[in-house]
Amino acid sequence: MNLKFGTGGIRATIGEGPDHLNLETIREATLGVAAYVKTLSEEPAVAIAYDSRNHSEEFAKEAARVLALRGCRAYIYPKLMPSPALSFAVRHLKCDAGICITASHNPKDYNGFKVYGKDGCQVTNEAAEAIQACIDKADKKEAQDDLPFEYFLESEDIVFISDKTIKAFLASIIKKRTQKELTSDLKVVYTPLNGAGLSCVSSILKYVGVNNLQLVTEQSKPDGNFPTCPNPNPEEPAALKVALKYCKKADADLLIATDPDSDRVGVAVQHQGAWKQLTGNQVGVLLLDYILKCRQEAGTLPERPVVIKTIVTTSMAERIAEHYGVEMIQTLTGFKYIGEQIGRLEKAGEAERFVFGFEESCGYLIGSYVRDKDAVGAAMLICEMADTYKSIGKTLVDVLKDLYRTYGRYKSELKNYAFEGTEAQRRMRYIRKSLAEKPEMKMRGSRVLRYQDYLEGIDELPKADVIKLWMEDGSEVVIRPSGTEPKIKVYTERKIDG
Repeated sequence: MNLKFGTGGIRATIGEGPDHLNLETIREATLGVAAYVKTLSEEPAVAIAYDSRNHSEEFAKEAARVLALRGCRAYIYPKLMPSPALSFAVRHLKCDAGICITASHNPKDYNGFKVYGKDGCQVTNEAAEAIQACIDKADKKEAQDDLPFEYFLESEDIVFISDKTIKAFLASIIKKRTQKELTSDLKVVYTPLNGAGLSCVSSILKYVGVNNLQLVTEQSKPDGNFPTCPNPNPEEPAALKVALKYCKKADADLLIATDPDSDRVGVAVQHQGAWKQLTGNQVGVLLLDYILKCRQEAGTLPERPVVIKTIVTTSMAERIAEHYGVEMIQTLTGFKYIGEQIGRLEKAGEAERFVFGFEESCGYLIGSYVRDKDAVGAAMLICEMADTYKSIGKTLVDVLKDLYRTYGRYKSELKNYAFEGTEAQRRMRYIRKSLAEKPEMKMRGSRVLRYQDYLEGIDELPKADVIKLWMEDGSEVVIRPSGTEPKIKVYTERKIDG
């Protein structure tokens, strides 16, 4: 197998050969996970979930079979489930690891093999390297056995995860409400983008009182071909095109869209008769302010509360946290690093200090019940927030403008530059070399005042192929290669008023 672990485990196009995701590469990856967890426990157990993508169920069942064959008990959801439900199950069932078969928001040709540690967090660099080493050493013959999935199910080496675990997951989310009842007749349109979110998201929204909920019919059924949305990424305007037709017809207040594994959530709102899609940063600061305000007013903020964001997420969040007297922790890009920070608080006996975590790519976590971004919980709280403000005659756009007046407006931009093969890594080396040799270097007409190279280990963070620039025009720029695609990502933010 030529595939390597990146930010989200293994993610690749489906197809034949060692460079693609197929049954053979799934077997090899699972052999690596099996060998790894057997170093952690004498009776290892692994939880498994999968989304709606083509071959996801087949890959998940094969992973469970290989684990059982290699002496590891496999707990697998009997139907597709969101990634955060997998994170929850790992800890709830006291497993040593988790596997989620998903390519998240990637186009239909992709699938993936996402690995979680016993803490319910996507594995960080050290564990990923250990698993990769186990994969490299794996003997493919160890997975070549005629014993089927059903054999191990009968022997209870494979166990279906029960509804009790799903109900416990939803109950943990419900506990994070700040308001017990919705007070307005909020009209919500929801699309799971043919993914795994339908059951959990619609159930929890109805439970908390979203009585006027309309589903996007052609995007509700799980379908790995994503026929009406070839790129099922709720960050992208094109992904919301079909749902917005429903919104206009129903005169809705709010649109919620979750990606195929339901860890990301996109949001659009009706404001003054027009529809506006909010960015991940905008939803993040709205949720941050709402949660802190509600909990401060209710007297439920913990002592020394903590909020966590990634280094590419808007600096506006720092101003809001400062206003409420809340500590802000910043991590490298990837929600696994946010989960890691929550784990550190837990080890110190301070898990209750964590209040909220988010990243600019539409990923949010409203509590420590899981250690990954959770679109199910975020959808619930976004609806509650929209309802609360609607009851006083405001839309989320109105509230966002209020926040801009208080904290200043921040203009954020992300540009993706796609390359072939290893060209992205070569370009990063060139950028790093240029900065070192040309202190007066300019980008987009503005001079670089200073920079940080995260390969040197900045602010006690793990070393990473990331560069941050401070520009003469007041903007901040972060450059990093994608962990899942052959791209370089360039994040730019500048405070434009306030």
